[in-house]
Amino acid sequence: MSNWNESVTAQHEQIAEQNDAFRHRQPGGGQGQWVWTSAIDAEGQDFLLACMKAVDAYDDFNQENDPFDTHEMGFMEVAGKKVWWKIDLYDRAYEYGSPDPTSLAETRRVLTILFPSDY
Repeated sequence: MSNWNESVTAQHEQIAEQNDAFRHRQPGGGQGQWVWTSAIDAEGQDFLLACMKAVDAYDDFNQENDPFDTHEMGFMEVAGKKVWWKIDLYDRAYEYGSPDPTSLAETRRVLTILFPSDY
């Protein structure tokens, strides 16, 4: 049983490292895209840029908001408004979940910025 737990933990650590690199637009984050909801877009370009900077700077991961230690979601405040971000892992065609979430070749990330009411 411990081999399985160690394997899952190692996989989650690798995904967290890749997700962080993707958020920071650094090598090792793989391919993907950043998107945001129309409600975020309606707040204007300055708000969107502030959200993007906040996503990049985010480091408030804990057991309550990151139970799998994959750094795939964050909750923050931007200009007095609650904003969430979420990373989803897709296959290369962006149709289904990734067949191998730790493989940068097989995985495409989509980071979505949204308000809680958009969820």
